[in-house]
Amino acid sequence: MLSGCAALDHGILNAQGPVASHERHLLLVVSGILLFVWVPVVILVPLIAWHYRHSNAKDAYRPKWAFSWPLEGFIWIPPIGIVILLAFLLWPATQKDDPYTRLTGRGAPVRVQAIALDWKWVFIYPDQGVATVNQLAIPAGRPVAVELTSGTVMQSLLLPQLAGQIYAMAGMRTRLNFAADHPGRYLGENVQFNGGKFAHQKFPIVSMTPDAYAAWIAHARQGTKALDAATWARLSRRDTTGPETYSRVPGNFFNYVVTATGGASHPHSGQHPATRKAH
Repeated sequence: MLSGCAALDHGILNAQGPVASHERHLLLVVSGILLFVWVPVVILVPLIAWHYRHSNAKDAYRPKWAFSWPLEGFIWIPPIGIVILLAFLLWPATQKDDPYTRLTGRGAPVRVQAIALDWKWVFIYPDQGVATVNQLAIPAGRPVAVELTSGTVMQSLLLPQLAGQIYAMAGMRTRLNFAADHPGRYLGENVQFNGGKFAHQKFPIVSMTPDAYAAWIAHARQGTKALDAATWARLSRRDTTGPETYSRVPGNFFNYVVTATGGASHPHSGQHPATRKAH
């Protein structure tokens, strides 16, 4: 019966980054405040049901009772106060946890461009010229700035231990900023239903030490696979695939996907940048 508790290790309650840690803190604070609503209801409902039970003939029954200011105040004043308190609490938190806000004080961000496909994720490192499929490698302690789009239907990226949830839509780009405090292996997944193998669209987020990340980039650059037109056509097919690494990525590839999916009738129509003479 307790085996399901292991799921807590992969969620926000086991936060491993500054964004998720602040969201967890906010969740606990808001939950504590809402106890002032939940506890009276849980206590008073059974007490009222017991008091007005059919067998209680000693207390008077007054179906036409008069207006009561104290009762009205008890009904309205506490909820209004809680709503005002939550508004003052959540407004600055909304600004702080805006996914478009860059994380400061942690060095230069690592740029990643994420493309959602069926049923896989493609991650491009434009500054390093490499790409991966179904694996996101990041350096621990440094901020990560992600641009997202979709090469097919709308999908949603969730990094439960590191950040929140953000949508990826064809022809559009969204952003997500996060960081991992420690080296480790964390869960990433699509949480927007997109077909038969939706449940398999998960990938590991591998957080490494700076030296290990630099070595990983160097090793990725030594590979022989390229994200060319033939590879993109294969990845665009509706199927799952294992982790892959590509040592060469055409320039402006992410912009090509955004433009092609936004202005064409078919999500993968248009000329692939790898087939142009400039490349």
